[in-house]
Amino acid sequence: MNFLKKNFGWIIVAILASLPLLVIFKMINVDFSNGLSVSFAENAVGNGKTTVEMLYHVSGEFAIRWMTAVLTCTPVFIVFGINNLFVRQAMGIATAIWSLIHFAIFIAAEGFLETFSQVNYVLGFIAILILIPLLFTSNRKSMKRLKKNWKKLQSFAYVAVLLSLIHVAILDKTWMIYAVIVGLGFIIRIPVVKNKFVIFRKKKKLQILSQVGQS
Repeated sequence: MNFLKKNFGWIIVAILASLPLLVIFKMINVDFSNGLSVSFAENAVGNGKTTVEMLYHVSGEFAIRWMTAVLTCTPVFIVFGINNLFVRQAMGIATAIWSLIHFAIFIAAEGFLETFSQVNYVLGFIAILILIPLLFTSNRKSMKRLKKNWKKLQSFAYVAVLLSLIHVAILDKTWMIYAVIVGLGFIIRIPVVKNKFVIFRKKKKLQILSQVGQS
């Protein structure tokens, strides 16, 4: 019971990040009859999209959504004072895993060399390379081992999200909403804006405590 209370947020993120895999599994055939064989299911989806196109869409959408969610953690802390480092790490892991799934689908459908055929593919590939070390260091042991360097390493996530947004924008996807959310997050991080939010939050907290004390 204590484990659930301590890791409740982490567990919720893990469940939410895993649910879309059910959609992915419906569009992939795995055959063990003659060794391991993986193929895309035919006519697995409608909406005028092929199975591969839908796999790209689902995996790419969830990768950018989790990436955006991670970058909103700091603004949420600044505005509301809510922070949970391990939930943020879980979101980072979800981001990296969905990005790797997206890349794996691309490799399976197009081949690795196709990665270097277009600028947007190259940008996505660089984002993946950045996310891999972030994935393997998103844990408590790495935090203790790397100490101050851990934050420096994790700050490369900003580069990854910028490259990912450009990657999505070039593909003419609905990227604007993610850019707006990330942009607002960076505005909230500006020292002048950040200080105003922090001061307001502290005043609000003191008012609540004062009202509780009087009652």
